Amino acid sequence: MKDRHNRKYANRRKKLAADIRKKGISDERVIQAIEQIPRHLFVDSALEKRAYEDSALPISCGQTISQPYTVAAQTEHLQLQKGEKILEIGTGSGYQAAILCHMGAEVYSVERHEPLYLSARKVLKDLGFRPHLKCGDGTLGWSAYAPYDGIVVTAGAPVVPEDLIQQLSVGGRLIVPVGDQKVQTMTRITRVSEDEYKQEQLKQYKFVPLIGEKGWD
Repeated sequence: MKDRHNRKYANRRKKLAADIRKKGISDERVIQAIEQIPRHLFVDSALEKRAYEDSALPISCGQTISQPYTVAAQTEHLQLQKGEKILEIGTGSGYQAAILCHMGAEVYSVERHEPLYLSARKVLKDLGFRPHLKCGDGTLGWSAYAPYDGIVVTAGAPVVPEDLIQQLSVGGRLIVPVGDQKVQTMTRITRVSEDEYKQEQLKQYKFVPLIGEKGWD
């Protein structure tokens, strides 16, 4: 990552990382990633000074960049190990993809809005990250590169998309918020064997809706 990006707002990032730790995030690798990734590059310049608040912020196409705590919690729930192949559904600003790349994942990410796909591709490249990005319907996953060690969905789904479950490797984890369009429960599904899955319900969150063939209309 380029040093000039890392120096700006360094103290604000340290404070944000400390706040994330106080709120219960215990994986030091996640906290370090929050401290290192320049979130201000993923928001509109008019909102740059708010980039290190622990809050969601609007981005283009009617979407949001998730609250840093939420990004950290989803990443921690993923139980990521360096070198694992991770699929992200909903690239959005690219911030979550940057966190995953920083932690050593091989990242694949799908975004349905072309302007977001293009802007995320540029900022991630400028930071020296090389995730595999695709513009398309994320509810269908990205079967060409399956199976994945982990899948993280950054929008709220009405049900768990079956295509995503099928694209998990044995031992793979799917993190997806499931519920209505007002509130969702973060759900972790682990593929125990070829035909056996373990499902855990975690905390409640509020995400933008997951739109697509296997999501909301």
